[in-house]
Amino acid sequence: MATSTYTVTGMTCEHCVRAVTEEVSQIPGVTDVEVDLASGGLTVHADAEPDRATVAAAVDEAGYELAS
Repeated sequence: MATSTYTVTGMTCEHCVRAVTEEVSQIPGVTDVEVDLASGGLTVHADAEPDRATVAAAVDEAGYELAS
């Protein structure tokens, strides 16, 4: 099991949190997703560490961006 943390920019409400959670949850191997609106924190629990580009693409699909 691997845990990865990222920062998402542009989220302003609970709808944003749900959108990011839904998109990232669809990545193969992801077992749990935690999103903190206040900090922009994104924690991804997965069978193996997901590729950052894959996570970034899922966050982008939700309408937001990973911080550099």
